[in-house]
Amino acid sequence: MPFAQIYMLEGRTEDQKRAVIEKVTQALHEAVGAPKEAIRVWIHDMPKENWGIAGVSAKDLGR
Repeated sequence: MPFAQIYMLEGRTEDQKRAVIEKVTQALHEAVGAPKEAIRVWIHDMPKENWGIAGVSAKDLGR
């Protein structure tokens, strides 16, 4: 059972997350031949203040 974990900064819409789940599932299905029913996708919404880029939080960078 393929299991994909996706880390993204918070702020995506439900529709955007739905699209990520659909496309990642399709990509795994095509790449490894796993049945879609066996594929799991977990999206981690990361608070911007918990994500660092070059020593500065994404929030402070305005991301």
